Amino acid sequence: MKSICISVLLLFTTSLFAQEAGKAGELLKNEASKTEIGSVNNKKSDVKNKNNSGFRNQGNPANNGFRTKNPQYRWNQEYGYSEVFLRIPEQGFFSVEIGDQFISNNSGKFRFFDLPAGRMPISIYESGYLLYRTTLNVRNNSRLVLDFFTNEGLFLLDSYPVQSYGFNSWNDLWNNPYGNSGNINYPNVMDNQTFQEFMDTMKNRAWFDDKKLVFINQQGRHAMFTSEQISILVKDLSFDKNKLALAKSLFPKCVDKQKYFIVGEALDFESSRKELMDYISKL
Repeated sequence: MKSICISVLLLFTTSLFAQEAGKAGELLKNEASKTEIGSVNNKKSDVKNKNNSGFRNQGNPANNGFRTKNPQYRWNQEYGYSEVFLRIPEQGFFSVEIGDQFISNNSGKFRFFDLPAGRMPISIYESGYLLYRTTLNVRNNSRLVLDFFTNEGLFLLDSYPVQSYGFNSWNDLWNNPYGNSGNINYPNVMDNQTFQEFMDTMKNRAWFDDKKLVFINQQGRHAMFTSEQISILVKDLSFDKNKLALAKSLFPKCVDKQKYFIVGEALDFESSRKELMDYISKL
């Protein structure tokens, strides 16, 4: 009986913190009119009811131009962590489709995230008409960088490892506002014991600011820090100009950038705090 009560209590507690549509964040007003909601956008040249050879058709004639309702929510769907960056340095309105992702713009820059590893079809359109189609070999945790020229074709420039973005997975960005942030494990971030050992070693080897800066930049090259840890490192320096320089250099290595104001409080002068905030706002 006791175990049953505990199980019920756990289920009840879990339900209190479960994600639910519309229970977090600020609701933004739907500016579409009632007649527009659910209809197909026919203004773009790449959306037509009638298809021809090589023309991308997003519409489903069986739906008579209206979408089906009753969406199925998937909170923690993991698709992949590979990326493809494609540039088209020509004037025109281009569209790029990789797998089930589709991007259209006239900026010439197309960035695809959350791609699964494996062979991925890629199609390139101009004003809706197919120009090029091939298959990419996308590797796990890698970023392919490509250039496309309408007269020459698609060129793979290089492949790079995807750098850590400072959180365990992209889902954390969306799940944290619901209060589901209790078990986040940041990659390469120092735990308290390791950080204390880091501080002790630095104090034994480096007495002055210049030596400390060299030590932090060298030894912390492959580590991530919390705002609180960076604040401690900044406070340990003697001169405010060195504190400011360190606060700027460690911002990309911070795993909780939303709390970086803590680091600003470690600076001696208000002018330095303002300079740090100005610097961060421009990144």
